Amino acid sequence: MKMHDSQQTTSSSVTVPLSFCILLHPEGRIERLVDLKVEEYFSAVRDASIAWIDCSIHDEDKEIEKLAQLAGFTKVPVPKLTHGFYSAYEDYDTELGIMLPSVTVKGEKMTIHPLFVLIRDNLVLTVHSDQINRLLRFSRYAQQFFKRVAAENTPDKITLTLERIIDENNDRNFEYLREIEMHGDAISKSLIEEKVAKKKVAHDIYRMKHVLIDYLNVLWATKDVVDSLRYGDADLITNDEKLLGRIGILSDNIDRHIELSEQMSNVLSSGLEVMQSIYNNQLQTMNNRFALVTAYLTVLGTAALVPNTIATIAGSGVMEGTMAAQWWYIPMLVATTVIATLVSLLWVVHVWKRREDD
Repeated sequence: MKMHDSQQTTSSSVTVPLSFCILLHPEGRIERLVDLKVEEYFSAVRDASIAWIDCSIHDEDKEIEKLAQLAGFTKVPVPKLTHGFYSAYEDYDTELGIMLPSVTVKGEKMTIHPLFVLIRDNLVLTVHSDQINRLLRFSRYAQQFFKRVAAENTPDKITLTLERIIDENNDRNFEYLREIEMHGDAISKSLIEEKVAKKKVAHDIYRMKHVLIDYLNVLWATKDVVDSLRYGDADLITNDEKLLGRIGILSDNIDRHIELSEQMSNVLSSGLEVMQSIYNNQLQTMNNRFALVTAYLTVLGTAALVPNTIATIAGSGVMEGTMAAQWWYIPMLVATTVIATLVSLLWVVHVWKRREDD
């Protein structure tokens, strides 16, 4: 379903490239408006029992404030709402402002866009970046949804609509946990690949842990907003325990995904421990090789030391320089070399066995 609007609003308005409005009239009639100027949406709200307007914008910081003014929101401090840490909750009796985080994950890169929900009287206004479209699926069934809530009073309609919007946003956020898990599993698999550079794997694990930390922050920020709503303190939110219980279910779902994310973080941490063990094993193997080379050099050096000493003595003038001419000189050099080699080898083997026993 494509809903691209190329029309330009007046100088006091903003350009809305993607928008729609669902109206529930007092007599139960459902009306859907698409690709109109925002002023036409807001003028149609007056005669509705409840209205939901969804708009996508390019610049959240600038255009959200203009839309809020056009919609008649005068109490909610939009600048304060936009500068919250991933989420915000501003209750001003007759007006309610909420900011929720909307996550997109591609590989090792996470992007977080704000989803604004402004509520007053019979109006629910959702505003988000044109780079995301979290509520399109809900909009397809919004007319049937409004038919089911037609008999409810206004606070209940508002609460049910808000609960469904938050649930849709949460479901899309939860979907990205599977992608993070799949990417984490690919990193874990690369640990056993001998040809893969372990330094690169360590960097991949660090970046994935950073994504998980941001993802956990998003979940906690969303939970703060949901917990603020579940107690029904806002005047625009119903006091019906059954409906507030549905918001409590949203909080429980967030808790479960927080636990899953923390478990995934532990798995990645164990991957770093495996990397450390691999490095330690590699260092131990290298040390063992150096020790073996040292042992061989010790045997060879000791074997050559005895005959070399004898040759030095023979060349120093002993026996008036005739020692090297004796028939037993060469056999003595061979015998001493063999004996020295055997003694050195036996000593090295003895020391090596004691080291292995320890």
